[in-house]
Amino acid sequence: MGDAVDLTGDGGVIKTIIRQAKPGALGPSEDLPLVDVHYEGTLAESGQVFDTTREDNTVFSFEIGKGSVIQSWDIALRTMKVGEVAKITCKPEYAYGSAGSPPDIPSDATLIFEVELVACKPRKGSSMSSVSEERARLEELKKQRELAAATKEEEKKKREEAKAAAAARMQAKLESKKGKGKGKSK
Repeated sequence: MGDAVDLTGDGGVIKTIIRQAKPGALGPSEDLPLVDVHYEGTLAESGQVFDTTREDNTVFSFEIGKGSVIQSWDIALRTMKVGEVAKITCKPEYAYGSAGSPPDIPSDATLIFEVELVACKPRKGSSMSSVSEERARLEELKKQRELAAATKEEEKKKREEAKAAAAARMQAKLESKKGKGKGKSK
């Protein structure tokens, strides 16, 4: 993991790179202001997940700098490249703050987002010279995400098998203890 970088100078938005983008990857710009992201948001205090696109593998799309997302996202996503995954820690004043947070998020909560920048696109009607290049990058990212999802599913299966085996061992122990106690009292 990378070093934590204070993007605002006051500790309000801290970014830590979890996975670097490939060399030459594009980032949001004046020509590519529309971004697609995968993310998971948790409350810093409890670790409780309050929002995610991972469960249904959807992407969230928005335009950088239009105020359609919390301020910390506008700040942090400008520094990211396609394929990068970063942990973004947001103090309340850069998250929902007094503007009113969703009901399940306290307005004074520090939020942590793990964000993957999936794509940067031009506004509708704009042209981009390297569309085929970007398409190839997105295909590569899709393959990486599918591989990661398959690995995650395999790990989940192994954990479930280990839990089942542990439960069976516990059940067998309990039954053997019951058997030892029979017939001793008369």
